[in-house]
Amino acid sequence: MLRQSVVCLAALIALAGPTRAEDEGRLDATGGLVGIEAAAGGGLVPWAVLAGLSTKPGFDLVAGSSLTVLDDFRLESIGLSASWNDRFELSLGRQQFDIDADLVPPGFDRHLRQSVLGAKLRLAGDLIYGATPQLALGLQYKRNDDAALALAIGARRDHDVEAYLSVTRLWLDGPFDRNWLLNATLRATRANETGLLGFGSTDRDGYNLVGEVSAAMFLQPQLALGFEYRQKPEGLPGLGESDWRDVFLAWFPSRRISLALAFVDLGRIAARPGQDGLFVSINGNW
Repeated sequence: MLRQSVVCLAALIALAGPTRAEDEGRLDATGGLVGIEAAAGGGLVPWAVLAGLSTKPGFDLVAGSSLTVLDDFRLESIGLSASWNDRFELSLGRQQFDIDADLVPPGFDRHLRQSVLGAKLRLAGDLIYGATPQLALGLQYKRNDDAALALAIGARRDHDVEAYLSVTRLWLDGPFDRNWLLNATLRATRANETGLLGFGSTDRDGYNLVGEVSAAMFLQPQLALGFEYRQKPEGLPGLGESDWRDVFLAWFPSRRISLALAFVDLGRIAARPGQDGLFVSINGNW
């Protein structure tokens, strides 16, 4: 399903008409990427920015697809985000998490699928100007479609709601005469491996507060080098869930297309250590 969606996405990017000049109110690249959960920001961490580049009045539709290849796992994601007047964003994401066949007990599906419905509201501040950085509140509803394995290893449920608060600032002409972006996100979650292994556990069911950060330096206005760090709760005792991190290079060749390549270190997943590899992403903005 996801491979066909990637082909359709590439075709839409190629066929899309030019964006409207009156809607292009923000600087290039300030809409970020469509992340693995479809919210605007980095590949792993949502930012306080909204999808697209328009301000007021304006409407943006951004589609993205990413692939993460690890030693024993593979994550494919597609997402669609829409924003209005640089104030409100709705997003829909679809993920498929493939597990090496040797690691799955007989009778269980090794292709885990999850849907993510998100909403984000810009609360206050501005990305660049004024004393207050941009601040946004987000909600995500996640439903795991193939939760038999997750429930068998101790997850309590196959769906849940989580909330996050993000603050983002872009400094123009900062150190080394470059533009710099810094983001911090605080998330309330019960997700095991972002929900791909269910939510909560039979031993505990409370929400965990976890921190996430992103930082990027723009080598050129269309090229950014940065890193992300995403703290994760250890909801399933004994599996050793690790924090996630990456180093990325993002390229914005036009206001309609963005590409990203990252080295990701996801640590221990489902008791399998040393899960690192490559992440690639393509995004189209209408």
